[in-house]
Amino acid sequence: MSGFDSNPFVDPVDVNPFQDASVTQATSRATETMGEFNPFSATDMINHTGTTIPISAALSQPAVLQTSVEQSIQATASAAQATLIKQQDELERKAAVLEQKEQELQNRTIGRILNAGARENNWPPLPKFFPVNPCFYQDFEEEIPEEYRKICKRMYYLWMFHSTTLFLNVLGCLSYFIADSQYGVDFGLSILWFLLFTPVAFICWYRPVYKAFRSDSSFSFFFFFFVFFFQVAVYIIQTVGIPKWGNSGWISSISMIRTNLAVAVVMMVVAGFFTVNAVLAVILLKMVHAKYRRTGASFTKAQLEFSTGVLTSRTFQTAASSAATSAAQGAFQRN
Repeated sequence: MSGFDSNPFVDPVDVNPFQDASVTQATSRATETMGEFNPFSATDMINHTGTTIPISAALSQPAVLQTSVEQSIQATASAAQATLIKQQDELERKAAVLEQKEQELQNRTIGRILNAGARENNWPPLPKFFPVNPCFYQDFEEEIPEEYRKICKRMYYLWMFHSTTLFLNVLGCLSYFIADSQYGVDFGLSILWFLLFTPVAFICWYRPVYKAFRSDSSFSFFFFFFVFFFQVAVYIIQTVGIPKWGNSGWISSISMIRTNLAVAVVMMVVAGFFTVNAVLAVILLKMVHAKYRRTGASFTKAQLEFSTGVLTSRTFQTAASSAATSAAQGAFQRN
């Protein structure tokens, strides 16, 4: 009932909130802590001694770009500019070379067209009094571009070495036949191979590669690769020297060592020529293929060249017109 006895109209008792026990305890501890610390006391001076940093040292200095850094930047810029100028000069030089080659090719083509009727065949080089005239025109300096001239000459030298080897093979088989009469077949076949393979090799694989390098013909390249692959296989067979096949290869020459050493030596020399032929043929085939890949030739271009050449051929046109005329006449007569 004491709660109801108090007069509500009487002023309440002033209560100081800071006299609360928890507040008083917290403030007393803070006061004690602050009172204990004296920055000017001897103990605190000993505990907090150190090196004083002067104000001038604490101030930051303005950033200054060193001379060496400026020189390095200028040197880098100069080197980059020199590199760009060098690359530009190199590109201009390559463009000039390409333009010169293109101009030379155009001049060569125009000259070949203009002189097609005026020039005379110069290969094989036969004397004037000879009843047979040269059959082909060949000029490396005029017709073959400079980048293909060396490999084209090497193919020509390979053909000459091929012909020389076949002639030596005739001599080797002749000695083979003299030593043993049962090998007359080899001597006869060696003569046939010499008379047959010398012109066939010139027409079937040397002239196509010459035309391919002369006019950048895809069809000539493919024809050369097709024929020359079989030529390499023939070289390998001739190097082996199977008896009764008309070749003085290693098997035939080794079999003659016990019978006649001199004949065996002659045949071994011929077998060595055949071996060199096979090795050179493989090397030159790879070199021609490398050149072919740079020309941009393709099988599609070869088909197009073949179809264009067939359709524009006078022989094909004459045969086609004759066949069409005969068919028309037959149909008219039936009606």
